[in-house]
Parts: sequence; structure tokens; C-alpha cells
Amino acid sequence: MSFIKDPSLAAHGIQKIEWARQFMPALGEIRKVFAAEQPFKGRKVTLSVHMEAKTANLALALKEAGADVWATGCNPSSTQDDVAAGLDALGVPVFAVCGASPQQYTDHLRMALEFCPELIIDDGGDLITILSDTDPQLAKDLIGGCEETTTGIHRLHARSAAGALICPMMNVNDAKSKHYYDNKYGTGQSVWTAIMQTTNLTVQGKCVVVAGYGYCGKGITMRAKGLGANVIVTEIDPFKALEAYNDGFRVMTMKDAAPLGDYFITATGCRDVITAEHFPLMKDNAFLCNAGHFNVEVSVSDLEAAAVSHSPRRDGIEGYKMPDGRTLNLLAEGRLVNLAAGNGHPAEIMDMSFSVQMLALRYMLENSASMAPGVYEVPDSIDAQVALMRLRAAGLSIDALTKEQQEYLSGWEV
Repeated sequence: MSFIKDPSLAAHGIQKIEWARQFMPALGEIRKVFAAEQPFKGRKVTLSVHMEAKTANLALALKEAGADVWATGCNPSSTQDDVAAGLDALGVPVFAVCGASPQQYTDHLRMALEFCPELIIDDGGDLITILSDTDPQLAKDLIGGCEETTTGIHRLHARSAAGALICPMMNVNDAKSKHYYDNKYGTGQSVWTAIMQTTNLTVQGKCVVVAGYGYCGKGITMRAKGLGANVIVTEIDPFKALEAYNDGFRVMTMKDAAPLGDYFITATGCRDVITAEHFPLMKDNAFLCNAGHFNVEVSVSDLEAAAVSHSPRRDGIEGYKMPDGRTLNLLAEGRLVNLAAGNGHPAEIMDMSFSVQMLALRYMLENSASMAPGVYEVPDSIDAQVALMRLRAAGLSIDALTKEQQEYLSGWEV
């Protein structure tokens, strides 16, 4: 009932899952409560998130809360085969293999949907695409679900605007407990951890070009600056561009930045951010990588067309030889670099994101009867609950408004 690479890897995968669990206290608190309450008892849930140790803990939390959970990845390069085997051994059927071809990846997604889930957790919108467009018969029991990432939310809003969204979906990505921390601090650390591990080169003194100044871009630039880099930001939004400028970064077009950069990192959620226009302008041995969701931000097809040859230079690095002798280095095949070439976000960061997922999915289940197909924001009460759990776990406390202060803030008299 599962499809994994090698069951013998399970012991090592379980070790990694247990390590991550130790550093996810908010999710641990929810697991205890939900294990007793069983809010998902008998419910069928398909989970499509990057198949690594933190995700495994989310799947296990749902299982302990009574759900019948089937899990798959959301990127063919980010699956950790030992974690997939470990999660499968712990009783959650897994359909994911690292390095799957595009067709195999789609097949794995479809396998994870074959029991016709009532609830889904999507990361990038691939589950919704299958349930809506290619295999609508698998959506016969679908109640709704949650979406984890910016790219998926863009796709959901587009479907909703076109009247093509088949169920209500919770916008977990834009919950404060998710994008303030996951997108900024998680992406900021995990992208640079992956780049430094993969290249084994310095960052200080280098020129780093970051495309996009949303929360992910802010995290990447913040860490690059802290590592001693000279940072350039490219943007299409004038307000975000001004924000980057006022934060102390140079701002210019990608064409102007192309000759200057040593590292290029895209974080836009769009496609064709770095293309054939830019490759002839870049330095010898420039590094190209993507911190968005899909491998379309750096145009790999343009890069292949521009090169006279390409070959592996190091694990996770493909060198593309240009006609003039320069080499451009593509990390992780242009896929999500922090997962395809690294271990993803720190456990403490994903603790918050996956705690929101658990609470938002329960909210969906409890309120689905009154929710038409559409994109719904996570209630502030859920966000606040997760933030307070993380504060408690860190041994921190905050003040509370007095009655008089509440009256002052809600009135107009001094």
C-alpha cells in the first residue's frame, strides 16, 4: 500500500524523526491534546509536504489524532528516502522517492489520493490540481484542506477567481505564525546552510543577488548581510523595492545585477526570473539557485540552450560551460535549494507552521458545513494560540492589556 525506495532505511529515518520531535514543543502540546480528543477519528487525510523529518511528525500527529493518513512529497528532489521509510514503518503509508521523474512524481501524488481523502494538506497546489483537473473522481469525499506555501496560495486564488476551486482551503501560508517565521527565519537560515554545505565556499565579501523581497527574500538578505556579503535586491514591486533600499540594500534590475553577482538566489514564486538575457552577462563561476517552490524561476531550459556542455562538478552542482569559456553553476537542478540540497527549515521553525496546520485543519473540519469553496484566512485566535505555545516553550512571557488599557485603545477620548 506504499511506494518507497528502501524499507531497510527505516531505522535511520525514525532516528531523524525522533530528533526533530524533540525540538517541536508546540506541536507536541497539540499532539497530546488531540490524541486524547481524537478530532480526526476515522477521517481520511492526504498530506503532500516535503518528505523529511519535520513533515513526518506532522503526519504522525494527525495519525495520533485519529486520522487515516497517507503521505507523499511535494517536490521530487526534496524527499529523504530514509524518512519516507521510517514514516512508513511507523504506520503512515508513504508514496515518495527522491529523484523521481516528473511522471513518477505525479504518479506518487495520485497514489496518495487513491483512497479519496476527506481532508488534504497541500504544499504548492499539486493535490488540488489532480483532484480538480485530472482525477476529479478522487475528490468525491473531499471536504477541504490547507495550503502551506506562497506558490500554492497564488494558484488557489487564481482558481477561486475563475470559479474553479472545488472546496474550501485554509491559507496557512499567510498565518502570522507561518510566514513571519517560516518564510523569513526558516528560509533565511536553511537556504544559506544548503548553499554553504553544497559549495564549501565563503559568503563574506561576495556579491549576493536576491530576486524578491517578500518574507523569504528578507530572510535570505538578512542572513547574507550577517555573513558579510554585499547584497543586491531585484524587485517588481516599487514598495518592496523601496523597503529593501531603506533596509540598506542596493536595488536594481536583474539585467543590471547580472554582471555583479557571485550568488543568485530567486525567491519570487514566479517563473523566468533569470533567463537567456542574463546568462551572457554573468561572471565565470557564478552560482544560480532557487528558493521558491517550483524549478521555473531560473530558466534551466534557457541555460541548457546557452551552454555548449554541462556536467556535474560536485554533489548538487551542475556546471554549464558557456561558448566563451565561462562556467555557470546551477545548484540542486534549479529546485528548492534548501530542501533539494539541504535539510530544510530548522525544527523549531516548522514547529510553528505545522502547529498552525493541525489547528487550521481541525477548524476546517468543524466549520466546513458553512464554508463554500474559496480561500480562507486562518483565524487570529489560532495564530495567537500557536505563538503563545512557542513563547511558553521558550520560557518567555509577555504583558497583557488591563481593562483600562483596552477601553483606552477602543475609544477616542484621552
